[in-house]
Amino acid sequence: MNKNFLGFKRKDGSVGIRNKLLIISITGLTGPTARKISNLLQDTLFVDNPYGGGIIGEDKIRQDNAIIGFAKNPNVGAVLIISADPPKGDFIKSRLENSSKPIELLTLDECNHDAIKLLELGLRKGANLIRRISKNKREKVSLSKLSIGLECGRSDPSSGLVANPVMGLIADRLIDLGGSAVIGETIEWLGAEHLLENRAKSNKVKIKISKAVNFQKQFSQSKGINLLGNNPGHQNIEAGLSTIEEKSLGNITKSGSKKIEDVLQWGEKIDKKGMFLMHAPYYAPESLSGFSAAGCQVTLFSTGVGNSFTNHISPSIKYSANPEICGKLNNQLDFECSDVFLGKKSFEDALNDFWNFMIDVCSGTLTWGEILNDSSEVFSRIDRSL
Repeated sequence: MNKNFLGFKRKDGSVGIRNKLLIISITGLTGPTARKISNLLQDTLFVDNPYGGGIIGEDKIRQDNAIIGFAKNPNVGAVLIISADPPKGDFIKSRLENSSKPIELLTLDECNHDAIKLLELGLRKGANLIRRISKNKREKVSLSKLSIGLECGRSDPSSGLVANPVMGLIADRLIDLGGSAVIGETIEWLGAEHLLENRAKSNKVKIKISKAVNFQKQFSQSKGINLLGNNPGHQNIEAGLSTIEEKSLGNITKSGSKKIEDVLQWGEKIDKKGMFLMHAPYYAPESLSGFSAAGCQVTLFSTGVGNSFTNHISPSIKYSANPEICGKLNNQLDFECSDVFLGKKSFEDALNDFWNFMIDVCSGTLTWGEILNDSSEVFSRIDRSL
């Protein structure tokens, strides 16, 4: 069993599987220009925060933590912050200085509020940062440095029967080597939360799991939401999943069998090894962004009927156990385990094949999501703006 991959060592002790310049617009006013800068520079990551003034309370905390988390992700080699709010830019930059990676801040104010000038200076700063991090080289490192996000989307029965259990086996093996893994989608623990609670490391963690599920359940009830048709969605229902409980039983198999260390909030940093839960929305764009903000370098993402969306900062390995879909989505699925569903291959064989493919991706092999740029990052909101 391979226990290493080729990654980029960071000065803070983390290891990236990619080495990209992150261009992040932290204010809505600078988003269009920042996007132009990213489009004109080679192989960058672009994150656009469309919000700015008027964000208060927990939303502001979430927003700031997500920006900082995206920038600190080990896959980011350098950061260009673009802002229409100099104090906010200074605050974000100050929170990133301990990451010891190259960081530049550019504000609209210093360009005399001229977007064309902002574009010119942004191109120059960005180009210099790319040149600087291009000197970084991959080195052999232990998989104990890896944190993985575990996601499923547009699931069908093959997801819960085969694809997600294979993911759980990957998580177990990685944790045995000293790595970490996380699942989210709180509403998709509903009806199976007792199985997660039984694996809680402590009574405190057990209570956190119960509170998280009850919060989502009570919230949906307070809004008069009937989960059937909303989650599971119509694609899930047409594919053969009938209730949220049935979907949840398949979903939690992604978490494997290890003790659950803690329940994190959306985007909260993973600061130790082991298996974690993230109290977060179930929809893939928000869920995946919570993982990348938490520091995951890669996401394993199963699907039943197909789901092309991937994460931007943390490459998503898309795979399925549905034989029909595996035959159709050749430029969406990175890995197939339909032979297990058909009884032609064992779970152990699929585990080993998937393990080796994950190491290849961590060492530089591109996913279809990266090649086709089917990716984004989003900011999770819970309240209104002023």
